[in-house]
Amino acid sequence: MTAGVRCFSVLGLVLALLAGITNGTGAAASESVVIRRTEYGIPHVLAHDFAGLGFGLGYAFAEDNMCSLADIVVTVAGERSVYFGADANAEDPVDRQLTNIDSDVFHRSLHENHTVERVFDQPPPLGPTDEVEDIIDGYADGVNRYLADVGVAGLPDSECRDKPWVRPITPLDVHRIIYDITVFGGLGRVKTRIATAAPTPHQAAPIDAVFTELADDTVPLGSNGIAVGRDATQQGGGFLLANPHFPWRGALRFYQAQLTIPGILDVSGATMPGVPLVMIGHTARMAWTHTVSTARRHSLYALQLVPGDPTSYLVDGRPERMTERSIAVPVLGGGTVHRTVYSSRYGPVLGGAWTESHAVSLRDVNAGNGRTANVWLAMNRAGSVAELRPAQDRYQGVPFVNTLAVDDTGVAYYADASVVPHLTDTQALLCGRGPGFPPSAALLDGSLSLCEWGSDPGAVTPGIFGPQVYPALTRTDFVTNSNDSAWLTNPAAPIVGTPQIFGPATTMRSLRTRVGLDIIDRRLRGTDGFGPPGFTIPTALAAFSAERNHSAELARDSVVSMCREQPTAVATDGRAVELGEACAALAQWDLRARPDSGGAVLWRQFWLAAERVPHAWTVPFDPANPLTTPNTLNTASPDIRRALADAVARLADAGVAPTASLSSAQRSIGTGVAVPGCTHQEGCYNVIGGDPPGLRPDGTFAPVDSGSSFMMAVELSPEGPSARTLLTYSQSAAATSPHHSDQTQLFTTEDWIADRFTESDIRADPALRTRVLHP
Repeated sequence: MTAGVRCFSVLGLVLALLAGITNGTGAAASESVVIRRTEYGIPHVLAHDFAGLGFGLGYAFAEDNMCSLADIVVTVAGERSVYFGADANAEDPVDRQLTNIDSDVFHRSLHENHTVERVFDQPPPLGPTDEVEDIIDGYADGVNRYLADVGVAGLPDSECRDKPWVRPITPLDVHRIIYDITVFGGLGRVKTRIATAAPTPHQAAPIDAVFTELADDTVPLGSNGIAVGRDATQQGGGFLLANPHFPWRGALRFYQAQLTIPGILDVSGATMPGVPLVMIGHTARMAWTHTVSTARRHSLYALQLVPGDPTSYLVDGRPERMTERSIAVPVLGGGTVHRTVYSSRYGPVLGGAWTESHAVSLRDVNAGNGRTANVWLAMNRAGSVAELRPAQDRYQGVPFVNTLAVDDTGVAYYADASVVPHLTDTQALLCGRGPGFPPSAALLDGSLSLCEWGSDPGAVTPGIFGPQVYPALTRTDFVTNSNDSAWLTNPAAPIVGTPQIFGPATTMRSLRTRVGLDIIDRRLRGTDGFGPPGFTIPTALAAFSAERNHSAELARDSVVSMCREQPTAVATDGRAVELGEACAALAQWDLRARPDSGGAVLWRQFWLAAERVPHAWTVPFDPANPLTTPNTLNTASPDIRRALADAVARLADAGVAPTASLSSAQRSIGTGVAVPGCTHQEGCYNVIGGDPPGLRPDGTFAPVDSGSSFMMAVELSPEGPSARTLLTYSQSAAATSPHHSDQTQLFTTEDWIADRFTESDIRADPALRTRVLHP
C-alpha cells in the first residue's frame, strides 16, 4: 500500500468516526467533538474545525487540571490578594519571592492600560488569525462546559471544590495567559520591581548590587534539544530528542495531547495551561522542540532625572514626564491597597534603583507581541522543515526560545528565530552606560534617543531584528542546543557573526552543553556501548538514561586522590573533618545520577560549592578547545579542600552516610517518588532541581519541582512517525487523579511510553476511553 493510499484510508476512518457518532437521537452529530483517552490519560481530540478542537482540549484539560487553571486565571486577573491574602506567596514560576499583592499590582497595571486587549486586537500577522481566535474561543467554551457539567461544588479536587475563586473563563482570560507566558523572560522577571517602584529622592541605592541583579539576563529555565539528520540516523530519516527543563507546577507545567482536524491538522505533543495549541511536538512528517535561548528579551534604560522632579527625565536634553497609573487592589477581609505604577517612553520604571538623580526603566521586546499563537498554529500544521521556516519568518513571534526541528527527509534545522530587540553592537558600545551605573551593554543610556532600538526592513514590526539576522543552521548530521548561545550548535560549523544581543561566541560552554555534545559524538561513533553508530529511539534513550554527571567524570578522581593524600581537612566553621569514609564512597560511586547511585548526594553537596571557587580548574577555557576546557580540578586550592570538608560535615550533621543513594534525598514534589537526574551545575543532561539546591538539615534535597518535564524521542521516515514520550510529573496536578503520578513512577526507571499517533495505534490501546461532546 502506498503512503498516499494509507493516509486516505486513515482519514476515511477518522471522518467515519466523527460522522458516525450520534447525538442520542439517532441523528449524526456533524459538529460533535470526540475526546479519546489512551493510557496514562493522554487525550486525543478529534474535531471538524478549530473551534471544536479548542473546545475538546479545554474540556480535557479542565477534567485533569481545573484547579490549576482556575488559579492561573485568578493570577492573570489580578485577584490573588482578595482570595488568598495580600502577603502570601504568589507561586510565580520565575520570581519565587513574588507576593500576591505585587502580582496583582503588576497584572492590574496591564488591565488599566488595556495592554492585552490592544496587543491581541491587532490585525494579523501582528495579532491572532481567525483560526487562532476560533480555537481560543472554543477552549474557553470547553472549560466552561466542564464546569457546567460537574459544577464547582462537584469538582473532584478538594483544593478548589466549591471555592469562590473558581469561575467560568473568557477568551480574554486565555489571551492574558498567553501574554503572561510570552513576556515571562522580560516583564515577567521584574513584576515585584514594577509593583513596588516609587520615587525615593533621599535613598542611597546600592547601585552596583541593583545593577548586577537587573543586568543578569539568565532565565531560571532551560532545556536540551537534538535534531538529527539522515546522515546520522540508522534508518536514514530524521530523529529528534526534546528535553525541556521547566517547572513542575503552575503556569508553565506541560500537558500532553494530540489535536486532529481531519485533512487539516494532526499534531501530537505538549502544551501549557490555557494554551490551546501544541508547543513542542510532531506531525506525521516533522518534529520540533525548543530551548530557552541566550538572546536578551529586554533592554534596561538608565533615566537621567530632571533636578528636583523625580518623575521627569531627560531625552536629548528635553524633559519628559513619566506616566503614572493608579492601581487599586482589593484584599482578603475587605479593604483596598493603592499603588502607583510608573512608566517612561521605554516601559515600566523599576523599583530599587530610583534616586534623586536617576531611575531605571525596562523595555520588553515581547510587550507588543500578539503573534505567539500564530506561530504555534503554523508549526502545528507544518509537514517539513521547508514549511516550518517560512511560517516562523512570517509571524516572527517566537517569544524566548530556540527552535530545533527535523523532518522525514532527514533535514535537521536550528534557529534562534525568537523576538530580539534591534540593538546593534555599535549601539551597545555607544549606549552601554548610564548616569550612576557601571558601563554595560545590558544598561543603555536613556537620555539619548539614538539609544532606542532600530528598525529592520525584514522585520514584521519596528524594533526587532528580521529573519535574515537569525543565527541558523541546516544540516544532515545534527544540530543541538543546551541553553548556551548558537556558536557550537554543531562544532563542525560554528555560528559566528550575529549581533552580540543573540549571545556570545567563543566563550566557555556549560558542563551540560559539553556532556550533550559528548553524548552525540559517542553515539555517532558507536562508542557508548549502546549499539551501532547512529541515532534510533532505543539507542538515544539508552544514552540519555545513562545519567552521566560530567563534573564528576572530570573531577572525581582528582578529589579522591586529594583526600587520600590528606585525609583530614578543616571546614568553614573550624572543625577538623575526617575524609576517609567520604573518599571511599566517592571512589566507589558509579558517576551517575540514578536513584540507586551511592555517593551522588555527597558529590552534589561538594560540587555546588566547588564550582564557585575562583580558578577551580588549573587548565582554563581555551576557545580553540571549547569542548574539553576548562579541565583538571585545582585540588591545591584550599577552597576546594574546604568545600569537601564542608560537604562531609553537612552530611554528618544531617545523619546522612557518604554512601547514601540519591533516592534517599531526591524525591518529586507532591508525590514523593524517587527520580533520577541532577543539577545544571553538576553537568547532568537530565536536569532536575528544587529550591534551594543543597542538602537540608533533615538530610534531603528540596523536593524536585523543576527540570526535565515533557520528554519526547521521535523517528521520522516516509513510512510515518514513531515516538516515545514521558511526562515526568504526569498529566494531572490533582492528587485525586489516577494520572497524578503514574508517569512519575515510570520516570524513576526511565520507561518511556509509546506515542499513539496513528488511528490504528489509538484504537489498539486496551485502555482507550471515548467521550463525545456536542458544543
